[in-house]
Amino acid sequence: MEEFYIDSDGIRLHAKLDKAEGVDKGPLCILIHGFTGHMEEDHIIAAQKAMNDAGVAVLRVEMYGHGKSGGEFRNHTLYKWVTNALSVVNYAKTLDFVTDLYLCGHSQGGLLTMLIGGMCPDTFKAILPLSPAWMIPDGAREGSLLGINFDPKHIPEELESWNGPLSGDYVRVAQTIHPEEEIERFEGPVLIVQGDADDTVLLHYAEKAQKLYKNAKFVPIHGADHCFTKHLDEMAAAIRDYFTA
Repeated sequence: MEEFYIDSDGIRLHAKLDKAEGVDKGPLCILIHGFTGHMEEDHIIAAQKAMNDAGVAVLRVEMYGHGKSGGEFRNHTLYKWVTNALSVVNYAKTLDFVTDLYLCGHSQGGLLTMLIGGMCPDTFKAILPLSPAWMIPDGAREGSLLGINFDPKHIPEELESWNGPLSGDYVRVAQTIHPEEEIERFEGPVLIVQGDADDTVLLHYAEKAQKLYKNAKFVPIHGADHCFTKHLDEMAAAIRDYFTA
């Protein structure tokens, strides 16, 4: 494992690179956590190990305001995460051992995966959104987000999330994002994995995404919650099987 930082317009992004044992040259998957998350969460580690087992190197990166990366959580927005992710993709392209590039993210990182996949459709051999929270922009436009109701035309300067205060700019940015447009742009393979007991992102969002993508496989995990808490082995198996098939 190598640990380092990637520069993203002056923001230092904490990163770890785990190569697959015995593979000197091969595929790499960028792996991104979700809202309030970090790279050492159980479901992120389970996904990383499943990919390594399948011969895929993994670059875990923490986005703006999360983990050991720069920026304050309060000030993070999806625009900042998009800029971060593009910086990570550009870094990954410089690695001479990489043959194919993949992108995987959980929850808000899953939404980010969908956005970046559409922005860079020729870059990735496949994308893997896990419990993708692509309802965030809809919630921002409707005035119901993070368990908080607000007037979407008069956004408060601060919202109180379960991780502390969050700037109203988070909502302002999210209102402008339309994931369907980026879904339309990505024509490569997609693997969507989500638990059918997820009460953070309702299952029908994953089902809808599968229908909208041109080449998507959806693996529902029976009884699993948003982070696959008691179903990590099943989530990992879905990822491992996808890469080894």
